[in-house]
Amino acid sequence: MDNVVLCSASVYSKKYYFNEEFSNLPKMVQDELKIMCVLFTEEVGGIIALVFDEAGTLRIITEATEGDLLYDEIGSHLKVKQLQTEKKELFGQLEEYYDAFF
Repeated sequence: MDNVVLCSASVYSKKYYFNEEFSNLPKMVQDELKIMCVLFTEEVGGIIALVFDEAGTLRIITEATEGDLLYDEIGSHLKVKQLQTEKKELFGQLEEYYDAFF
C-alpha cells in the first residue's frame, strides 16, 4: 500500500488540497488542518503535506522548488517540530482514525 495524502498546501499555487476520502472527519478538524497547512506555507514557503505512511503513521513532508530563494529551510524544520509538539494529540487521533477506517 502506498502513502495516503491527508491534506497539503502550496505557496506556489496558493492552493489547499484535502483528500475527500477523509470527508467524514469533523468539520472543526478539517478547518484546523487547513489553517495549519496554509499558515505553514505562508510563514516558511514551499509545500507541506500530511501523509499517512504504510504503517499508518502521520508524517509531515515539506519541500520547495529548486531555486526558491524565499523558502526558509531551517524555519521549515523548526516549524515541523513545533507542529509535532503542539498538535501531538490531534495527530494521534488522526492516526487512530486512519487505523480504524483504512
